Amino acid sequence: MPRFSIIVTVHDVAGRLPTTLDPVLAQSFTDFELVAACADPDSPAGALVAEYAERDSRLVRAIGAREAGLRAATGTYVLFLDAGDVLTPGSLAGIDARLREAGGAGPEAEVDVLRLGHERVPWWEGEPVAELFEDRDPADVRLPVWATVYRRAFLREHGLAFPEGRYTDLGCSGLVALAADGTAVLRTVCVRRPERRQAGGTAAGTRAEPPAAELLDQVELVLDRAATLGLPEDRTRALFTQLFDQLFAEVLDTAATAPCGRAFFRRAGRLHRRYRPAGHRTGTVRARLLRRGAYTAFLALPALGRLTARARAYAGRSALRRRRALLYAWYLRRPLDENLAVFAAYWGRGYACNPAAIHRKARELAPHIRSVFLVKEKELPHMPEDVESVVIGSRRYWEVMARAKYTFNNVNFEHAVVKRPGTVHVQTHHGTPLKRMGVDQIEYRAVAAATGSFGKLMRRVDRWDCSLSSNAHSTEVWSGAYPSAFEHLEYGYPRNDRFYTAASGEVAAIRERLGIPEGRVALLYAPTYRDYPRDVSAQFDLARFCAELGDEFVVLLRAHYFLDGDAGLRQAVGDGRLIDVTSLRDTEEVCLASDALITDYSSIMFDYANLDRPIVTYADDWDVYRDTRGVYFDLLAEPPGHVARTQDELLRVLTSGRWADGRSAALRSAFRERFCEFDDGQAAERVVRRVLLGQPEEELPAPIPLRERLPAPAAAVSRPRTPAH
Repeated sequence: MPRFSIIVTVHDVAGRLPTTLDPVLAQSFTDFELVAACADPDSPAGALVAEYAERDSRLVRAIGAREAGLRAATGTYVLFLDAGDVLTPGSLAGIDARLREAGGAGPEAEVDVLRLGHERVPWWEGEPVAELFEDRDPADVRLPVWATVYRRAFLREHGLAFPEGRYTDLGCSGLVALAADGTAVLRTVCVRRPERRQAGGTAAGTRAEPPAAELLDQVELVLDRAATLGLPEDRTRALFTQLFDQLFAEVLDTAATAPCGRAFFRRAGRLHRRYRPAGHRTGTVRARLLRRGAYTAFLALPALGRLTARARAYAGRSALRRRRALLYAWYLRRPLDENLAVFAAYWGRGYACNPAAIHRKARELAPHIRSVFLVKEKELPHMPEDVESVVIGSRRYWEVMARAKYTFNNVNFEHAVVKRPGTVHVQTHHGTPLKRMGVDQIEYRAVAAATGSFGKLMRRVDRWDCSLSSNAHSTEVWSGAYPSAFEHLEYGYPRNDRFYTAASGEVAAIRERLGIPEGRVALLYAPTYRDYPRDVSAQFDLARFCAELGDEFVVLLRAHYFLDGDAGLRQAVGDGRLIDVTSLRDTEEVCLASDALITDYSSIMFDYANLDRPIVTYADDWDVYRDTRGVYFDLLAEPPGHVARTQDELLRVLTSGRWADGRSAALRSAFRERFCEFDDGQAAERVVRRVLLGQPEEELPAPIPLRERLPAPAAAVSRPRTPAH
């Protein structure tokens, strides 16, 4: 029998698992088993658990949630962790020593419960908060289950279980506190927990209300059990205070933004009056209102504060902003248009990216939906004639934003936009992330400063109902970088559908329109934006590069949209070896026209890999980019093709023919396996059928296996397709 059973509840995000499993398996104290409780063994998280189990015999798999893990446990003591929790180095040895010191060395252990010092790490800013029990009752029922060691026989003898649920830990902790004969503490940080932000919407476009009745069930369960035990008055008062403090923290103090409901309030008031210990003083005004059952006054108290704050904010606005706010407020009072969908891309830069692809498919499959595209006024002349366009900031803009049932964007809408109940907002994104995104940028100061308020960013993220992913890597990143309650739609990127639907004749027509000479190999050069000063023209001599490539090649230059107008990046080359395609709005056409891609760290590499054409990575400043911007994986260790660190090396890769050799194909094949997972030419159809037509998952087009997909052929040079394996 092992000394400890460490039970890890595996949730649906595999990315957090190594953070928990690795520190446990690396403990210096080795007399333990690691029980991974996974509800879905076929999920990515379940597959990762299986990999760990193959490498280390101490890991035991249990199918189910936390209770399943407890049933599978055989250790004398158990400790519950969630994926993402970190057991600090040497902590198991310290826990064992403290148990022996407190009299828990053998099977007849006297210590039923050991409270561990722990630390909560804020999800985005601020200092970690440690709890070392210097001024805290170790029997406090609000102390976390994940920082407590339990004697397994004690749990079994008293029939104590730890079911899943938002509030069940409170009831379990309360029953444990009432049953335990011996509770000890260890004043050392043994567990660190990153705070998990939970907010946002659902795919149905509604906000999920917290199961508040379940919280009252747990409070009543503990108070009812305590009433039968004849506890001392001081212990009864402490228990009552702890439970109702938690009740206010979880539900009642949030009634200002999410009213708890009259039935809930009345039941909470009855519990307060029934179990209130003699002589207990009700401190706050809101607690007194609860005890008296004054629901209307209870709600009015915070509402008064809100009205005062709004009046001050309104008085500080300009006349134009006040008129806009009044207009928008009037539109918000009008009913939703159930057949109106609004699309936008790149802050109104035009008809592009995933929103445009979804828009096109919506007009085909859901013609009853009126589809409107939002753009800046200067983009109107470039919009397709058959697309209804609305200028951002105009009167019509505020009307459609207020009344649209569906909204699609590849960035965030402005902060003033209100997420109405019943609406559905789909965040399509505009690339697979290599660089750090969202709150993952916080530790990179230059990027964090440019991002601005992360609080405002997350309030925008809370408007998302759905988030599109083109691969499992993106799903994991979006989960951590934008912690909210949106649903992941692993359907692929709609903009990449064209890479599978375009025919050779269409590719040839695009090349002719761009002026690519027949028989020339078109190299698409697409560098990304840097968040630090960089003299592009000094570090990459474009004129020399084009000249030394030779007559076989022509370069298609596509600068990042943040660099549009940078003359230093587009030096004049008058011999036809350079074609500037930066101003073209359709990135997919430029990709289709090319025979190979040269890029640095741009997300275009992930999209281009769908074409199964050669990719060369030019990483002259990788170390600076990695350390300044932050990245999710080592691109140089897992590239989509050959890597060059200098301009001369890049020229050698291209002029020698290595850019399209077998090594390039092998690297590209592995890259496609990882990052082209969901892109198969049917992404837009899946989105439209799921979101606009309400069809269930099982009715959506089934994904086409990677090896069976046929990307659009390159035009200039006929090259064999890369096998998936």
